[in-house]
Amino acid sequence: MSTPTIVTAAMLAIGDELLSGRTKDKNIGHLADVLLMSGIDLKEVRIVADEEEAIIEAVNALRARYDYVFTSGGIGPTHDDITADSISAAFGVPCIHDPDAMSLLGDMYARRGMEFTEARMRMARMPQGSRHIANPVSTAPGFVIGNVYVMAGVPQVFQAMLDAVMPTLHTGARMLSRAVSCPYGEGDIGSPLAAIQKAHPETSIGSYPRFDGQKFSTEIVIRARDEAAIAPAFAAVERMIDDIRRAKEAAGELPRG
Repeated sequence: MSTPTIVTAAMLAIGDELLSGRTKDKNIGHLADVLLMSGIDLKEVRIVADEEEAIIEAVNALRARYDYVFTSGGIGPTHDDITADSISAAFGVPCIHDPDAMSLLGDMYARRGMEFTEARMRMARMPQGSRHIANPVSTAPGFVIGNVYVMAGVPQVFQAMLDAVMPTLHTGARMLSRAVSCPYGEGDIGSPLAAIQKAHPETSIGSYPRFDGQKFSTEIVIRARDEAAIAPAFAAVERMIDDIRRAKEAAGELPRG
């Protein structure tokens, strides 16, 4: 059996407003959903303030560790939009007014009869040598340098940029999953479920507690890149549930039958 290709990614969400709670992030969940469906494992998410040192440290750490890094936020026209400068510094290249981005924005503002101000020109700044990420919503492009994809923080724009990026990425084997509804809480299943996970290391088994107002139950999700790996783990979980039921019946905790 060939080894499945695994492609990894991280996300860096940038902005004081995320850490203060003024803005509720919507981009992390969207990115996670899109990458999962594409066969790319989102392994880490960081949120940092609009501070150059923090952005540089995070970008350099993440780009060394994962195949792809996606950033959101900090590429607008205001003084605290410092992502382009920070990523330029992380890569050790100048941050320039990209000529093609200047033309795109200049033409857009001319069509709208608006002045192409110095603040608006900031949206054309990016590390020298970057490639554009198209922005069909508001024109100002994101950019790619190395394995770092720099996109807007506004969810509608972020999603449009991500749509433009995804067809260009290498993807891996998609993660498959099967769920089992378990009528017992994590206190009952913790030890035997850990034993099942140990016996099936090619799978990832998660347990998600539920409470209906009267009793706890658990949804157990088994994930793997090969259905042949999921099937025996799924059967082991079903046997575990049956064993717990019989033990509870024997102890008089449940009626027999």
